[in-house]
Amino acid sequence: MKDFLVVKGNIIYTKDFGCYEIYKSGYIVVEGKKVIGVYKELDEKYQNCHLIDYGDNLIIPGFVDLHVHAPQYPNIGLGLDKELMPWLEAYTFPEESKFHDIDYASKVYSRFIHDLWLQGTTRVCVFGTIHKNSTAKLMDLFNEAGLGAYVGKVNMDRNSPDYLIETTEKSLQDTESLIVEYHDKYDLVKPIITPRFIPSCTIELLKGLGSLADKYRIPIQSHLCENFGEISFVKELHPHANNYAGLYNETSLFGNQPTVMAHCVLVDEEEIELMKEKQVFVAHSPNSNCNLSSGIAPIRRLITRGIQVGLGSDVSGGHSLSMLKVMINCHQVSNLKWVYSDRIDKPLTTPEVFYLATKAGGKFFGEVGSFEAGYDFDALVIDDSLLPQFKVLSLEERLQKFIYTGDDRNIKVRYVAGKEIKEPKIL
Repeated sequence: MKDFLVVKGNIIYTKDFGCYEIYKSGYIVVEGKKVIGVYKELDEKYQNCHLIDYGDNLIIPGFVDLHVHAPQYPNIGLGLDKELMPWLEAYTFPEESKFHDIDYASKVYSRFIHDLWLQGTTRVCVFGTIHKNSTAKLMDLFNEAGLGAYVGKVNMDRNSPDYLIETTEKSLQDTESLIVEYHDKYDLVKPIITPRFIPSCTIELLKGLGSLADKYRIPIQSHLCENFGEISFVKELHPHANNYAGLYNETSLFGNQPTVMAHCVLVDEEEIELMKEKQVFVAHSPNSNCNLSSGIAPIRRLITRGIQVGLGSDVSGGHSLSMLKVMINCHQVSNLKWVYSDRIDKPLTTPEVFYLATKAGGKFFGEVGSFEAGYDFDALVIDDSLLPQFKVLSLEERLQKFIYTGDDRNIKVRYVAGKEIKEPKIL
């Protein structure tokens, strides 16, 4: 029984939206990468397997970050008194231009990956820059660290600074080159098609990227309806288009392959219907939506309409890589949405927000984010003993207290695909 791993502890996960599955002093049996099952009592056939007993600690699924910009990490906490478009011009574009330098990219990306690990993020969808070599380096570093990631070379061939723009031909060539090299190179790190957003990509480029996505069956990520200024710019560029989402759809970048769109704060009814039809994921990024004055996304309404929603840190529009902080803000803005929508959009509950940060986002990676049989064993071991506790708490209450008052110091062990992941190196 050498191939089996058994971990014991207080197990909490969400099989269904808003409903905890709880096993006090339970057991998770893992074979290779996959969960075999979760048990209250250990079956006799597993009695001689390698057992790790985490005592009274909590064991939860690893966090999934569906939207983050790796090259923006140096800007974290800067420029957050600006709206989206001025913020891009003043902070984001100048910083991203530095990533032509592979040494600089290695320095930033290694720290970025280390800090993702620190915060308990085990899977992530990442934007790189337009630079092919530094994007390749980002994928290599993710693989060395052992975290799961979709990594995209950003595409930009218009409405961008002279120091951060590419020709349509080069953008497509470099994208295809990375796809060919990395499509099957690593088990947990894969390329993803990444047009920055409609304003920075010509229709020719978008169509070319759509063709690459279909040719190689590569997933897609971008931004959609984040900010009023951005949407106005899209309408100015494409006055005859029905809407923002429709432009992605017309260019085969909206659900032909698995697609995640960040924000979706200001989507209209037609776009919501199209998202549902094409099974497009939403990366809800409440931190950046607040920081950049974008608004509050209608998350309860999207979920009710059958749209898959996960959470994103959106650094550096977001001010932290911590998915705990993202969960907190997600909960808080849902409360505000309820108050300011005539109490129509019911606030999200703690187990619902926890589901968004684990299984809901994990679905974009396959069977990830839960401890159900057949799922990859991505897990965090949480020691909450140092958090202030003056009475006996239920396991649900302990998890809620960790979400609201805990941090990376409470995360003692991290697993990805059945393997314990040690602290990555910073270059």
